[in-house]
Amino acid sequence: MIEKTDLMMVKAGLQKHVGKKIRLTAKKGRKRAVVRRGTIENLYPSIFTIRLDNLPEDETEQRCVSFSYADVLTKNVEIAIYKTQEQATEA
Repeated sequence: MIEKTDLMMVKAGLQKHVGKKIRLTAKKGRKRAVVRRGTIENLYPSIFTIRLDNLPEDETEQRCVSFSYADVLTKNVEIAIYKTQEQATEA
């Protein structure tokens, strides 16, 4: 069972990385996953937002997606933080 302290630990872990580049893997159901790059933008009491990097076909539109901390805890969303800016451009 998910407890409030678990959610607070996830939020505290993400708080350290606001503004940093990440790789986001979101499970979309039966053996499907979407992998995108972006930046952690904001943290709110129940959700956090990520500004996705543009894909070549979406040059005019920037997308912002939101997830709950429970999504991270249940591994429906996995976030990998890039250690350096170089890694973010290579991936």
